[in-house]
Amino acid sequence: MSDTPIPTGPFGGLTRLDHVGIACRDLDASVEFYRSTYGFEVEHEEVNEEQGVREAMLRINGTDDGGATYLQLLEPTREDSPVAKFLARNGEGVHHIAFGTGDVAASAAGIGERGVRVLDDEPRSGTAGSRIVFLHPKDCGGVLTELVQSAH
Repeated sequence: MSDTPIPTGPFGGLTRLDHVGIACRDLDASVEFYRSTYGFEVEHEEVNEEQGVREAMLRINGTDDGGATYLQLLEPTREDSPVAKFLARNGEGVHHIAFGTGDVAASAAGIGERGVRVLDDEPRSGTAGSRIVFLHPKDCGGVLTELVQSAH
């Protein structure tokens, strides 16, 4: 474990809980549940071919750093996607949590120096042009963890 400070602020430069990713079999039905039950509306929807998902981001609230907190609903578009494999093993439910950061590469490097395995060698494309990396769940208390640097 390194004693080197993690760049860009406290807690690894992490600024907020960016989103909670929820695996679902039917995106439209899940969106309707969160809309009718809690009043959450879809702020962004897209298909991410690289990750094999159709997704919707439902805004929960704004944050002090100008970002927001979301629920990310994830429906697999192919059977070999990580979300499809998760659904086959676990059924619908929480897939991952994601923390926002101003510099995803620096935060990942700093956290990696503390013995947490970073699953992506380089940040990759995420929702709405964001840059993302994932941390190994076995090093994060059994929770798949994502670091997100928003595009704006």
